[in-house]
Amino acid sequence: MSKKRKERKIKCVVWDLDNTIWNGTLLEDENVELRDGIVDIIKKLDERGILQSISSKNEHNMAISKLKDLGLDEYFLYPQINWNSKSSSINQIVKAINIGVDTIAFIDDQMFEREEVSSELPEVLTIDANDIDRLLDMPEMNPLFITSDSKNRRQMYMNDAKRKEVEQEFEGPKEEFLASLEMEVTIKPVEQDDLKRAEELTVRTNQLNTTGYTYSYDELDELRYSDDHLLLIVDLNDKYGTYGKIGLILIECHEDEWHIKLLLMSCRVMSRGIGSILIGHIQQLAKKNGVKLKAEFTETDRNRMMYITYKFANFQEVDRDGNHVLLEADLSTIQSYPEYVKMNIHEYNYAQNKN
Repeated sequence: MSKKRKERKIKCVVWDLDNTIWNGTLLEDENVELRDGIVDIIKKLDERGILQSISSKNEHNMAISKLKDLGLDEYFLYPQINWNSKSSSINQIVKAINIGVDTIAFIDDQMFEREEVSSELPEVLTIDANDIDRLLDMPEMNPLFITSDSKNRRQMYMNDAKRKEVEQEFEGPKEEFLASLEMEVTIKPVEQDDLKRAEELTVRTNQLNTTGYTYSYDELDELRYSDDHLLLIVDLNDKYGTYGKIGLILIECHEDEWHIKLLLMSCRVMSRGIGSILIGHIQQLAKKNGVKLKAEFTETDRNRMMYITYKFANFQEVDRDGNHVLLEADLSTIQSYPEYVKMNIHEYNYAQNKN
């Protein structure tokens, strides 16, 4: 089974406004008009599941009002319209959305602004506004599949913004806030309709990913029929709506020992305790089947949270080769599921014939 490293894919396009989304300078002319074809580009990026935001040196209220008049304001998450440097605004967007800087593309007509961003944030893909017509054809802007999660991604992030706002205002322990969300986790075997999203998860997920390997549609399809593997996908919902399919688990099953080959989750659930829930579920399965449980882990500069999650779940290092680590679980003590989460676990057996 191949274990490919990720090709660069853009998760968020950050737009300038003046002489980029519209022609002219808003502060000099309130009647600026949209650049030809820009609405189609914005909508197509949205349909592909690529998020969009704004970094513009402008008067905030005036610019937001103009975007509303043009019917485009809903497409931009966490717009940064101020007089700060473009790189600092991009950092704010990255923090708010919780994605990697290397998944950002920045479009601006001014060479000075692009060079400032390149200097401060060299991981960002900078694009001249004069090249917008070629944007949709760039490989970085073309996901292999467009799934239902892709099409709903902006709405799911808008729901996340509502959750964050409520969380900031919530007074009380974090457990009480999590309980107030009425979360519902579904864990089930990957089915045919899940394969596109499963591949997308391996390509897009970097931070909450234990090994960083990608698997193709065909490889995942083969694994779900394998008697020696267990391939599970995870859905999460709460009272604000669906998070979509947010997690993937791949376990290699031997007679006396199981290996977690891949465990990943969308960064949108980082603060929801889902990692501990999924690891606890795997531990319970292993204990039920009377096998040892080990986990492969590949250290990167971005996935330390997953290593910490394993350690909190009583996994200990048993082998290390550079940044490749093998951990083993102590199955004598397994944390139970939080009472505030409803668990929907579909029946499955790692050795069953998955027809």
